Amino acid sequence: MKAISLSKRLTRCPRGTAEADADLPLERFDADIRPLLAGTAALAPYLATLITKEADWLEEAVDAPEAALAAILAATTQLDEGTVNAGLRQGKRRVALLSALADLGGVWSLEEVTGALTDYADAATQAALRVAVGTQIRRGKLPGLTADDAETGGGMTVLAMGKMGAGELNYSSDIDLICLFDESRYDPDDFQEARAGLIKATRAMSASLSDITGDGYVFRTDLRLRPDPAVTPVCVGLLAAERYYESLGRTWERAAYIKARPCAGDISVGEGFLQTMRPFVWRKHLDFAAIQDAHDMRLAIREHKGLGGPITLPGHNMKLGRGGIREIEFFTQTRQLIVGGRDESLRVRGTKEGLSLLAGKGWLPQGVADSLTDHYTFHRTVEHRLQMVRDAQTHTLPKTPEGMERIAAMMDMDVSALETELHVRLSAVHDITEGFFAETRDPVTKAETNHSFDTSVIDAWHGYPALRSERGAELFERLKPELLARLAQADKPDEAILAFDGFLRGLPAGVQLFSLLKANPQLADLLITIVSVSPMLGAHLSRNAAVLDAVIGGDFFADWPGQDALAEALTKRLAATEDYETQLDGTRAWAREWHFRIGVHHLRGLTDGATAAAQYSDLARAVLRALWPVVIAEISRRHGPPPGKGAVIVGMGSLGAGQLTAQSDLDMIVIYDADGVEASDGRRPLPARQYYARLTQAMITAMSAPMSQGRLYELDLRLRPSGNKGPVATSIDSFAGYQRNEAWVWEHLALTRAEVVAGPESLAAEVEALRVEILRTSRDIAYVCTQTAEMRARIAAAKTPEGVLDAKIGAGRLQDIELFAQAGALVGGALARDIPSGLAAAREAGLIDAMGEQTLTKAYACLWALQSATRLLSARPLKLGDLRAATWRFLIHAVGASPESDTSEALEAQLEQTYTEADAIISAALKAHGSETAS
Repeated sequence: MKAISLSKRLTRCPRGTAEADADLPLERFDADIRPLLAGTAALAPYLATLITKEADWLEEAVDAPEAALAAILAATTQLDEGTVNAGLRQGKRRVALLSALADLGGVWSLEEVTGALTDYADAATQAALRVAVGTQIRRGKLPGLTADDAETGGGMTVLAMGKMGAGELNYSSDIDLICLFDESRYDPDDFQEARAGLIKATRAMSASLSDITGDGYVFRTDLRLRPDPAVTPVCVGLLAAERYYESLGRTWERAAYIKARPCAGDISVGEGFLQTMRPFVWRKHLDFAAIQDAHDMRLAIREHKGLGGPITLPGHNMKLGRGGIREIEFFTQTRQLIVGGRDESLRVRGTKEGLSLLAGKGWLPQGVADSLTDHYTFHRTVEHRLQMVRDAQTHTLPKTPEGMERIAAMMDMDVSALETELHVRLSAVHDITEGFFAETRDPVTKAETNHSFDTSVIDAWHGYPALRSERGAELFERLKPELLARLAQADKPDEAILAFDGFLRGLPAGVQLFSLLKANPQLADLLITIVSVSPMLGAHLSRNAAVLDAVIGGDFFADWPGQDALAEALTKRLAATEDYETQLDGTRAWAREWHFRIGVHHLRGLTDGATAAAQYSDLARAVLRALWPVVIAEISRRHGPPPGKGAVIVGMGSLGAGQLTAQSDLDMIVIYDADGVEASDGRRPLPARQYYARLTQAMITAMSAPMSQGRLYELDLRLRPSGNKGPVATSIDSFAGYQRNEAWVWEHLALTRAEVVAGPESLAAEVEALRVEILRTSRDIAYVCTQTAEMRARIAAAKTPEGVLDAKIGAGRLQDIELFAQAGALVGGALARDIPSGLAAAREAGLIDAMGEQTLTKAYACLWALQSATRLLSARPLKLGDLRAATWRFLIHAVGASPESDTSEALEAQLEQTYTEADAIISAALKAHGSETAS
C-alpha cells in the first residue's frame, strides 16, 4: 500500500488562484503531504472545503488510502433510515477527497480513481435502496415480504448504465440507473400494491442520493434511460421492459446496454434480465447498420449542443466536442455492436478494454487502438481536473488564461505545452473517428460507366422485398452506383446484371447486407463473382446473406484448420449453451459459414476440386463428431446413458472416403454394442435395441430437420444391413454376422469406403477390425467381376446421364469408375478408401494393366473436378449451351482443360472421349475376368 505523498505538480500556484482558506489545518500533517494539500486547496476551492471538513479523518487516511476506501464502503452497510442521508454524504465527501489526493499525488492510476468512485456509487445505491425498500416493507406496502427482503430490494434490481456501469465514473458524474422489478415475486392479487410500493421506494432511493441537504449530495441521479421514460414509472416490470426492447428498442439503447451492470438490489434478477437482452444488444450477424445509427446520434448531439464547429480550445467540451471523449466511446461501442454478436469476448464494458480486445481480434489496427487508448486516458484526466475545481458537472475547458493556468498546474504542465497537446490530441481523435463514421455519409453519385444496362431490369429492383423498407432503399441508392460500375467491368455486363438481379430478387431483407457492402466495398466484387458464376451459391447467399460476415472475420482466407480443429471449435461453441434447439441452430449457422468458405475458395481458384472435396468431408465429419455427444446427452436426459459400450457412426460412400461435394448427402450407418445390457438406466428406461433406434432417429432429426437456420445435411442410411427394411441402428454382433454370412457383394464393395467418423474409440476399433477381416477374406475374382458387371447393368437401366456435363451417372463416368475401383479393392484386399488405391489394387490383381490404371486414374481426377465444380455451380444439371461466360471460365479452369478446349464443342469432345475410354477399359476387364462364372 502506497501512502499519498508530495507531488511536484502542485508545488507552484499560478497567479489568480490563491483561493484557499488561510486557516487550513496544514500544520497537523507530515511535511511531505503539506505541499500537496496547500497546492490542492489553492487550485480547487471544492477540495479545500473538503480538506477543512475532513481534516481529522484525512490525517489517518493519507497513510493508507486503500484501507480508508474499504472502511468507507463498509460503513454504508450499517446505515439505517435515520442515518442514511447524512452517512452517504459524508462517505461521498471522503471518497471524493481521497480519490482527488491519490490522483494528484500520483498514487492511483485513472482506472483506480474511477474504480473507487464507482465502487462508492454501487455501495451508496445499495444502501439507499435497502433503506427505502425496508421502509415500504415496515409500512406493509410490499405484501408477503419481511425485513430480510430489503437487502435484495424486494425483487427490484438496479442497473448501472453509462460510466457507472463500465466502472468509469468521473469526479462529478451523475449516475444513470434503470430500476426494474420481478413481477413474479408477488401474487397477482398483490401486484398493483407492490408495484406502487416499489415506485415509492425508487423515488426515495433517488432522493437519498441526489437531494441537496446541509451535508451536500451523494450523486445526481438520472432515471431517464429506462424504457419510454415519458410514460413509464420510475420502476418498470421486467416483462414490460422486455416487450419494449423487443418491439421498440433503438440502436442507442443497444449501445447503452453494452455497459449495463446490476449494481444494487437483487443482482441475480439483473443478471438474468441482461441475459434475456443479449439478442437485442448483440446481433448474430455483423451489424454494420449500427455505424449509420451511431453517426446519426453523433450528429444529433452536436446539433443539439452546438458543438459541431472547429476545435478552438477556450470553452471546448472535452466530452461532447469534436475529438472528445464521446467520440472515442462511440467509436468503440459501435465496433463492439458490429462484431460482438459473433464474438462474445468483445462484450466488455470498459472503453479501453474494448479497444484492446478489438485490436487483439483484428477488428482494429493495433496502432489505432493504442492511440485512442492513450488519448482517452489524457482526456479523462483533463476532465477530472476540470471537475475537481468546484465539483461542477463540467467538461468545458476554461475560457480565461487564469483558468487554463489552473488546469495546467493540476496537469503538471506549462500552459503552452498543455494547449499544444490538447489541440494535437483532439485533432487526432477527430481524424480517426470521423474517418470511420464518414463512410456512411457518402453522397449519392451517378454511376460512371460506359455500358448501358437494360433499364427495365434496374427499375424492377425497387419492388423487390429487400428495397421495400425506406431505410433499405436509401442504403441501396448509395450503394447502387458502385455496384453498377463493378457490374459494367464484367466480361459480359448484361449477363452479370441479370445474375445480380436474380440474387437481389431472392433477398428477403437488405439493410444489414447493404450496410455491410457499404462499409466493406471489397465484398461487392466477391458478391458479383458469386452470383455471376454460381447460380446455386448465389441463391444460397440471397437466403443466407449473413454468411458474408465470415469473409471479413479475419481468418476467412487463412489456411484450412483441419477436421480436428473444426470439431474442437464446434464442441466449444455447443458447450456454451445448454438449450438443445439453440445448439442445433448454432451448429447450422456455424456449418453454413464454413460451407460457404469452402465454396468461395473453390470458386476463386484458391483450391481445386479435390481439396474442396476433402474440406467438405472434414466439415461434415466435424459436425458429426461434435453433435453426436450432444444428441446422446439429450436422449440420456430422458432415458439414461447409452447401455453397454455405446454406438458409433460409420461413414459410407463419399463420406467414408472423405470426398464430398457442395451438395452431397451423408451416407452412414449406426452400429452399437449393448454388451449384454438389456435396457438403459434412466427416468424412462428403454430396451437397448429401442434405445439405439431412438438415438439414431434423434441424430437424423438433429442433422436433417429444417429449423430457423435451415438444415444441416440430408442423411442416407440405406447402406445398413437389409436396407430400408432393417432397423436404423444395428448391433455389432448382428452386423458382424450379416457381413460374414449374408451380405451381398455390393455390400462388401461398400465396406471398402467405410470409416467410423464418430463414437467411442474402443467400439470404433472393433468395427474397423471387422472391416479388415471382411476385406481380407479371399475372393473369387470371376464372381466379383460378374456381380459387378450385373450391378453396372442395373444402374445403367435405372439411370441415364443428364447431358455431357453429368460426370456422375453413366458408363465410364464417376460412379462407374468408383464401382470398378471398389471391386479392385475387394479382390485385392486393399484397405485404403480412395479410388486411386482401388485402381492400383485392380492392377495388382490382374484386372487391368498399368496403362488402364493410368487412364482410369486420370479420368477419375478430371471427372471429379467436373463433378465438384458443377455441384457448386447449380443444383440442376448444367447444359453447355446455357452457361454464362463467367461460369464457363470457372468450369474450364476447374476441369483443367487444355487451352485449345476453350469452346463448348472442344470440351464436349474431350469429355466424351474420357467417358468412352474409361467405359472400354472397365467393360473389357469385367468381361475378361467374369466370363467363366457367367457361362
